[in-house]
Parts: sequence; C-alpha cells; structure tokens
Amino acid sequence: MKQQELTVLLCLTWALTLLYGEMFAFRVPPLFTCSWPHLRTNTPSSTVQTESGNYQTDYVKVAVIADPQLMDKTSLRLPENSLALEIAEFYTDLNMRRSFFASILPFKPDVILFLGDYFDGGPYLSDEEWKESFNRFKHIFGLNAQGKYADKQVYYIPGNHDIGYESLNSRKPEVIRRYEETFGIRNYRFAVGKVDFIAVDAQTLDGHPQKHLASQTWEFVKNHSVDDVVHPRVLLTHIPLYRHDDTYCGPDRGSPIINQRIHHAMYDNTNDITYQNYVFEESSKFLLDTIKPKLILSGHDHDQCTVTHQSKFGPVNEHTLGTISWQQGNLYPSFMLLSVGNSTRSNASIPEEVLLTHLCYLPMQTHIYIWYAVLFVLTLLALLLWPTSSTSFWHQCWSLMGHFEQLIACIVSRNETKEKDEDANYEYEMMWDAEGSMHLVKKPLNASIVNSNERSSGERGNVVMRPTARKNTAQEADHSVNVDIASGIGLDPLARIPPRAGKSKTTFIIQRLLRTLRMLTVIAAVNVPLYMMFLFKDWIDK
Repeated sequence: MKQQELTVLLCLTWALTLLYGEMFAFRVPPLFTCSWPHLRTNTPSSTVQTESGNYQTDYVKVAVIADPQLMDKTSLRLPENSLALEIAEFYTDLNMRRSFFASILPFKPDVILFLGDYFDGGPYLSDEEWKESFNRFKHIFGLNAQGKYADKQVYYIPGNHDIGYESLNSRKPEVIRRYEETFGIRNYRFAVGKVDFIAVDAQTLDGHPQKHLASQTWEFVKNHSVDDVVHPRVLLTHIPLYRHDDTYCGPDRGSPIINQRIHHAMYDNTNDITYQNYVFEESSKFLLDTIKPKLILSGHDHDQCTVTHQSKFGPVNEHTLGTISWQQGNLYPSFMLLSVGNSTRSNASIPEEVLLTHLCYLPMQTHIYIWYAVLFVLTLLALLLWPTSSTSFWHQCWSLMGHFEQLIACIVSRNETKEKDEDANYEYEMMWDAEGSMHLVKKPLNASIVNSNERSSGERGNVVMRPTARKNTAQEADHSVNVDIASGIGLDPLARIPPRAGKSKTTFIIQRLLRTLRMLTVIAAVNVPLYMMFLFKDWIDK
C-alpha cells in the first residue's frame, strides 16, 4: 500500500543519511581526498636517481593538528554544569574524536604534532577543572595517562588559551607551572628524520625583555642561532609571524583576513600585552634571521593561511593551520600531513625535497546538521500532505509528473493563442517604395468597421425581443443556473460536504495527525537506535 511504501522510503532515506553523516563522511579524507604528499603521483622527488638505479626515498610521516580548544564554562557563557553546556561539550568532543580516529589515524602517522590551544579557558580553570579537561583531551585523541602514544611520538607547543599572555603570566605564574607539568617545557628542540624542529613560546616573545618568561624564550632562540645549521629547520609557533594588513592568504582561506590587533592591560601601569594576532614585526624578523627555518607552522587564527616571508637567506613559507574543531568559527576544519625527509643516501644525484605538506579538510559538521533539520521538515511535510488513497507511491509520482507536463502544455498553448489573437486584430497592407519594391505594413483593424460589421450581423441574424420574451428568458436563465448548481454538486467533491462540514474537517485533520504520528514513530523506531549506535560506537574507548 502507498503509506507503507512511503514509510519504507523515508526509513531508508534516514538510514542512508545517518550512515553518511555519522560514519562515512569521516572516512572520506583517507579514502578519496587526501594522501601523504610524498606518495602523490605528481611529486617528482618520490624516487631518487643513484648510480645503482632508482630507490624510494624515506619519509617520516607527521600529522599536524591545531587549536582543538575544548569547550568549557568560558566558551558559550552557559551556566556551569548545565545540560546545554554538557550537550555542547559532548558533540564537540565527539566530532573531534571521530575526526582523529576515522580521518587522521588511518594515515598511520609516525608523529603527532599539536600547535597549541588545547583548552578554551585554560588559564581560568581551577586545578580540578584543568585535570578534567585534560582527561577529555586524552580521550578525544586516544592518549594514555601520561599524554603519550605507545607506537608514535607526540609533541606539544603552548597556546594563548593554555597559558595566556604576558599580563596573565605575571599575575598567575601557576598557569605556566601547571602547563609544563601536563605537556612539558615550552621552548625546546627535537628532531624528526633529518629535520630539526624548533618550538618556541610565542606568547612571551613580545613581553618585556627584563621579565623572566620573555628573557627565557629569547635566550633559547639565541642559543640556537649560534649553532651550525646541519639539517633543515622548521619553526613551530602558535601565534603566526608578522604579516602586513590584508595580506593574501591563498585559496584555502574561507573567512575574512584578520589584521594585526594588539591589546594592552588597562588595569595597571605595566602596559602588558593581553592579546595579539601576530608576533611583532621586529620579533618576526629576528626569528627568521637567527633560526633560519625552511618552513614555519603556526595556528591561532582558526583558519588556513599560507604566506611567504622574506629573510636574509631567502623566502620562507609559513602555513597557518585551521582549527580541527567545528565549534571554533571555521566551517571547514582541517589538519595537515607533513612528510619529513629521512634519507641517509648521500650519493643521490637529484636532491630530495625534505619537507612536503598537504592540507586535508574534515567533514563540514554544520552542514551535516543543517541537512538533518531539512530532512526532518521534508519528512513531516510528506507524512502530513501525502494523499490517503490506495494509489501506490510510484503511481502517485507518475501522476504528479503528468500534471506537471499538462501545466507546461497549458502555459505554452496560452502563449500561442495570445499570439494568434493579437494577429487577428491586425491587417497587412502592401506598399511600394520609390524603387518599386513591395513591403507589407502591419496595421490595426479599424474599430468602427469591426463594430459596424458586428452590428450588421446582429441585425441580420438576431430577432428583436419583446419585453415579455425578455422576462421569460430571464426566468429560464435563473432556472438554468439553479439546475447547473444542483448538478454541479455531484461533480465537485467539496460541494458534497454535509451541513456539518466543520466537524468533518476536524475529524480529517485529527486522522491525518494520527497517521503522521504513527508513521513518524515507525521511522524513529528504526533510525533512533541506529543513531545511538553510531554515537556510542565512536565514543567508547578503542
């Protein structure tokens, strides 16, 4: 029957929608849209020529993640421990957990690199709230109790949402201590393959040089500036380096460009920094000239941006990564795959590209939820408005297409009739010009001629009616109208409504609502358990 077919169709539509939105969408990057850059077919350096032949270059695979920024009581100004805040935290955490386990881990990276901003209100959390947020962080990204992985290396750099800026550091030094106890030191150097990574605490770079934190960071930078650069270097900084206002960020940028904004403390006379978008110009130039990086990776902006800096040693590319979270103002969350050269062959005739990057996009979770809402509205409309006759679903579709074709044909025929009627009101007269050429001139018919013809035809074909005849004719006309109305009752379904039409309409509406509720219950009974299964399948520890 038709109602059963409609219910089955809607159940199937919802099941396929949930299957894509809750599971398959997160498997698209590793399956179709993303790959390690050294494995891409258009990379000429994936093989290197030697005297003994070709060999495949060796790369260390690094997955780069920026700004997870776990939601907490400071995020949406929702009451602490409220149900709304817990729901928001759950769905945000679930989205990032799915992104990590279904979109990033299938690439089997050797190293995971986080670029800061792990918590939203990190400096303002109590020790207990900090510990709870760190437990959520470990659950989302599959870390062990120490914040590590058993089979891969993981590295962290601090962000402004983790330790704050200079003004907060001077008032709450325990924030720095708590961060270092959880994630490790803020300024350090490590090697991946044949590349050195230099991680700096960008939040303290532009502080007062005489203060401990700023002097500590600059001492670290200067110590590495005197070292011989044996291997290529990558500079890691949460805050991007200075760029001029309205600098083009490349085609991957999805939001308006944010220019430099610097806020200073107004509550005391220290003039400490409370917020900045980019590292100061002088500090950026000093970092470029002393560290001599081949590549810069940064976050903080929550959107993608690729710029080229000019240093004394040539151009340097900086990749600012977008956030991995769909709740941090970016409709297109992303991560980066970084291939780091690890070749030990020194006799290669073709130099190896040591650093290769590829930006990968995650599912647009906002669009998925919008489609859920649209499909729910369409489902309600289909259940409420679909006819109750026993006609099958497919027959109803063909009937609807037939009505649509008739409507188009009616519109076309009206246009043609209108053109014919317009031509009937014109006549064509032959005119000759001075050269003897004939032309047809379109002229409207003479209204007086038409009226006289109508008048003459009426005199020839009609009989003058007497007053008595006109009265009888009027009575017959009234009688014929009554007959037509009476006979029309049998033809028009709406005219069959008995005197208690209001009660029948109420009964019809109630029956339609009950039918809709019954069919909606069946659809929910099939798809709600499926949706819950998807939720808890991805939430439980793996």
